[in-house]
Amino acid sequence: MDPLDDNLPRRQVLKAAVAAGGVSALSACLDMASSEPVPTGDSNAKPSRQHAWQEYIRHDEHGNSQLPKHQILLYIIFDGDGQPSADTRSILEQALTGLDRAYEWSHKGLLHSIAYSPSYFERFDQSLPENVDLPRPTALSPFESPTFDTQDAVIHLASDRADVVLEAEQALRGEQDQANGVSVEARLTDVATIDSRRTGFVGAGLPAQHQDAAGIPDSNPVPEASPLFMGFEAGFKGNQATEDYVTIQNGPFAGATTKVIANLRQRLDDWYDEQSFEERVTEMFSPGHADKDLVKGVGSNLGSDSGIDQFIGDIESDAKTHNRVGHAQKAARANRDADGNVKLFRRHFESTDDIGSDQKVASLHFPSLQRRITDFEDVRRAMNGTDLTKVTPAIRQRVNNGILEYIFVRRRGNFLVPPRRHREVPTPQPES
Repeated sequence: MDPLDDNLPRRQVLKAAVAAGGVSALSACLDMASSEPVPTGDSNAKPSRQHAWQEYIRHDEHGNSQLPKHQILLYIIFDGDGQPSADTRSILEQALTGLDRAYEWSHKGLLHSIAYSPSYFERFDQSLPENVDLPRPTALSPFESPTFDTQDAVIHLASDRADVVLEAEQALRGEQDQANGVSVEARLTDVATIDSRRTGFVGAGLPAQHQDAAGIPDSNPVPEASPLFMGFEAGFKGNQATEDYVTIQNGPFAGATTKVIANLRQRLDDWYDEQSFEERVTEMFSPGHADKDLVKGVGSNLGSDSGIDQFIGDIESDAKTHNRVGHAQKAARANRDADGNVKLFRRHFESTDDIGSDQKVASLHFPSLQRRITDFEDVRRAMNGTDLTKVTPAIRQRVNNGILEYIFVRRRGNFLVPPRRHREVPTPQPES
């Protein structure tokens, strides 16, 4: 898709431009950008946590978060071997501080973070503190074989403005002299290589606009009101951890969190062509949701809570009675602590990137924040539903087992999101 094609609808041009990247794509975005100026930032007024987004984004009438519409992930490898130099730290600090100055910390400006992988920390002789759980990524089901992202770090850019994420990226690459009128004093690419670039979008209307992709039927079944390709809302406030809950509380990385980013290919032909709406509700939420007619349309009527907690204990009886179980129902079994608090904070968004090719493929980028990577791994294994295949032969490892029949993990990486004071090439044991 050519982002410069004047015949394309506006939001399709913007999404295509973000996916394409580069100077011409930025030019296309600027030509179509809102006339409203982008608010500039104050590097001294940013929150101490890089993952502090909740107070700075839109929310619906129920208090559910509405993530920034346009997002870019830049996976980077720092130059050289061993511990990064003082010059690397200085240049990275100038590059990131430049973004802080250029854009307000909000969905109207730019939200961004840098997170570091286990491979990065292996550059040092020291080990991470005991309370930082950051293992290398591993396969989390018997039926997946993902490529593991082991680059040093990932930079996440997010904004409601396509021109903002593109301009910020170009500034990091050194291809813009200014960002939002602020001079660019240093560029990321002087000290690191961008190994992989991935893009995405989220929000009502965007998935429907971009459903012309492999993995989605030609009938264009994605509802206009849906923020995601599978046709339902997600990330209800009552089913998400809080930012405080996922934050590491003590030690040199107090104020940090861990981040898993998975990329899942979606094959939704059978989801839409073979399953009825009630069957989709059953497999996305639970059989109880379908029996009680709890979900209307894309699920906006659920308000701030999907109500999944009341169906967790029914899962084995549901398996026997309905020969199916729900995705949310399975995952929730491991996504609550002893006090009933939700453990994971999910910030997923859609994509039509096919990493490494020009083909458009329906996929999902799935960033998850949690205090410990182990928490994510426990929830993912519960989502597998392997134990439920023993309850009835109708439930197999992928069939009638939530949404596993329709999603395929292609990539996964584990990262630590340091607090802002340690965001530039931290050592494993930074000073408090």
